Amino acid sequence: MLKSIEWKNGKVVILDQTLLPHRIEYIECSDYREVRDAIKKLGIRGAPAIGIAAAMGIALGASNLRTEDRKEFLASIDLIMKEMLETRPTAVNIRWAVERLRKIININNKTSVSELKELIKKEAIKILEEDIETNRAIGLNGVVLIKENMNILTHCNAGALATGGYGTVTAPMFIARERGIKFHVFVDETRPVLQGARLTTLELMNAGIDCTLITDNSAGALMKKRLIDMVLVGADRITKKGDVANKIGTYSLAVLARENRVPFYVAAPVSSIDFTILDGNDIPIEERPEEEVTTVMGVRIAPEGVKALNMAFDVTPSDYITGIITEKGIFRPEELKDLTY
Repeated sequence: MLKSIEWKNGKVVILDQTLLPHRIEYIECSDYREVRDAIKKLGIRGAPAIGIAAAMGIALGASNLRTEDRKEFLASIDLIMKEMLETRPTAVNIRWAVERLRKIININNKTSVSELKELIKKEAIKILEEDIETNRAIGLNGVVLIKENMNILTHCNAGALATGGYGTVTAPMFIARERGIKFHVFVDETRPVLQGARLTTLELMNAGIDCTLITDNSAGALMKKRLIDMVLVGADRITKKGDVANKIGTYSLAVLARENRVPFYVAAPVSSIDFTILDGNDIPIEERPEEEVTTVMGVRIAPEGVKALNMAFDVTPSDYITGIITEKGIFRPEELKDLTY
């Protein structure tokens, strides 16, 4: 299984996902700005993974600061945290990771700068290790939904590449495969950056899971033909009410699923739930460069000068969601308000 990120020899090593599936190359980050840029440019993507990357980027930035003055050190850390928070505004996991590191700093208010650097690094690594355990738990909870010979539709990539390891959406699939359950996955290509075509198919094929790549606009026709038994997607942010922000096109799938009476499930860690906002109207939606729409893998497909709108995410209202699979169990959207980290 490919690792999306790790801390190695004092550097943050990131698998460059912009090159997959054709090339496997790693970005060795010795400066926090390189981690920041990798997040911005989708070198690493997926809500849990960018939360881990932000934490490790902050730890890297902390380790490189050449001051023993605590006040000066904390002022610099605040600036680094601010830069990380600005990289991808929709996913809540970056803020969650930043808050965890702030808590470590606040608790250890009497330690030296050198000790604080080590504590920040240990917490960042712990976030990675916990994410892998969390994903395994999501898989164990979600595997009960996967039945013999069923067809699952998924959108974008919420596999090991989008997390510290194991994935959220793919975790139940991997465990079902381990248990000998036979099933099939339809994978949306996921325009404009093709995470489904490039990444999800790669992960499923490597795991020996039967899958078929489809165009994004094929989903409705397949549902109408009763060829989809369940939709399973990830999440970049979930509100207290249970509204879900995920890759653009998710809302369309949810509407189609309801129309065709297909169960629609979301798999995500509790850390992706933003308990500070009630509904999806308050989720900021990232807009990305026009070039991602007008080109495919560097090849222009639209006329020069045409305008393009590139919303990276949409919001699916809780009414369209059958259940949300977390490490703590499967919940109806209205039950999320009773959960805590």
